[in-house]
Amino acid sequence: MIQACLNGRRTHAEHPAIPLTPEDLAREGRAAVEAGARALHVHPRGADGNETLDAEPRAATLRALRAACPGVEISVTTGLWITRDPAKRLDRIAQWTEWPDVASVNISEDGAVELIDLLAGHGVGIELGVATAADMRKALEAGVTGRCKRLLVEVDGEATEAMIEIAAIEALLADAGVRLPQLDHGYARATYAVIERAARLGHDYRVGFEDTLILPDGRPARSNAELVTVCRARTEGPSSAGIR
Repeated sequence: MIQACLNGRRTHAEHPAIPLTPEDLAREGRAAVEAGARALHVHPRGADGNETLDAEPRAATLRALRAACPGVEISVTTGLWITRDPAKRLDRIAQWTEWPDVASVNISEDGAVELIDLLAGHGVGIELGVATAADMRKALEAGVTGRCKRLLVEVDGEATEAMIEIAAIEALLADAGVRLPQLDHGYARATYAVIERAARLGHDYRVGFEDTLILPDGRPARSNAELVTVCRARTEGPSSAGIR
């Protein structure tokens, strides 16, 4: 599975094609699905263009995406940076009127376990975000992996550092006997090395403007759909020898 991460925390100052409104997200989502994505991850925005956990902007984004991409899994962020307060985050999310299929929860954030309980109680699948081996140890100690739909392995830094961190995370999983579907992604310079490794090992992966604004050859990407198309060609093609 390829998940397209359409916008993240980015703004138009970084790329003019970053989708922010429900309509823009729906258009970009549809194009990414047509290019081969089977799931979408979004950071909904309020009327001011800033990330929000408020119920109505969230619902408007989900409605637009579901109308444009029927049957496609929709994942949303729950990042603590949006409210900077675990109790306020929990309260805002409890007021949602339309629930996503999946939500990412970063185990490193305060209040993550309580948030997992809330979301799971509403039938929302959990993408458990782990960026380091320390995060993985925290998740195992908290005993939350059994309530999660998949593990979202999201590593940063140079490609070599990212590979080392992923291997350490996977070693902890193996030692604990935990088997969760794994969705891998990297940021910036690590993006394509992580994707190539994921495809080689048969893991799901994600790509999109949240993670990178450039193509493997260094050219600026025009859209999320272009990023998906290039990654599919490089990882699924019959003569693929890796992403270049």
